[in-house]
Amino acid sequence: MQTRRLGNLWPVSALTLGGGGIGQLWGKTTREECVAVTRAAVDGGVSLLDMAPAYGQGEAERVIGAAFDGALPDGVRITTKCRLGSPKPGEVDAALTKSLNESLARMRLDRVDVFILHSNIIPDDYDASAYSDRPATRWATYAEEFRRACEKLVAQGRIGAWGITGIGIPDQVIQALADSPKPGIVQCIANPVNSVGELQYYAGPTRARDIIASANAHGVGVMGIRAVQGGAFTDKLDRALPEDHGVVIDFHRAVRFRALASELGQSAAALAHRYALTMNGVDTVVLGVKNRVELTDCLNAEAAGPLDAELMARIEASFA
Repeated sequence: MQTRRLGNLWPVSALTLGGGGIGQLWGKTTREECVAVTRAAVDGGVSLLDMAPAYGQGEAERVIGAAFDGALPDGVRITTKCRLGSPKPGEVDAALTKSLNESLARMRLDRVDVFILHSNIIPDDYDASAYSDRPATRWATYAEEFRRACEKLVAQGRIGAWGITGIGIPDQVIQALADSPKPGIVQCIANPVNSVGELQYYAGPTRARDIIASANAHGVGVMGIRAVQGGAFTDKLDRALPEDHGVVIDFHRAVRFRALASELGQSAAALAHRYALTMNGVDTVVLGVKNRVELTDCLNAEAAGPLDAELMARIEASFA
């Protein structure tokens, strides 16, 4: 598998195994299959694993513990996250430490390579009512407490670096990428229509390409997420969702995209992942696979190499 440098951090594989699939968020699977997927991903050249407590209420992290029993294979790095919200002043350090300790216990590890803020950053005076089910982090909490607490964890050797999610209010994400200290990585939308679906809690465009460009300009690593937009850009949906759900809306938008994938003799998911892997500025693409069939499809997509400019344009035009 191709190796790429993750911003100013380290070389990692072009594909990252995400925790959504093995955390059983993206359709039915089993613990045993998820353990097998995790081991097969590493055997297939994946060197970065992206976890979070929110993936199946810690299930993805427990899969890591079961797969490797506290001893990650040589060269394999791991992330986890904290959905911090905006605790009262002075409480951030304890909240992050508690979250990290719980994640490490589930994964049977004593450190992670990147610790990521899993809540969106919002302005201090922003109406946060839209974030009722996914608490947001106000700028003052991020700038004055979160970064300092993470730098302390780095100094203690408990994390190697820290990062942020890039699916929130674009201006706030771009501000965080330019301000010091900077995150080591940002997780950015990487699909043909720059969609994050149901996870967009603000008005206006996601400005995904601007966020990626800003990260590149500031030496921040880019982890591409939502390559198949929660399953929208696959051959068929793998779970029941209401018609007004963001994934279903995008699935209906992707009719011509699926036809193009069929014309090319590959699955829609494989073509979507090849698109994300070819995007300028994306260092690694995070997979949401839940079984070895889906994993093999993605490994084969990476091995097939980047798409040419003409096909990239045809993919984008298929959504017009």
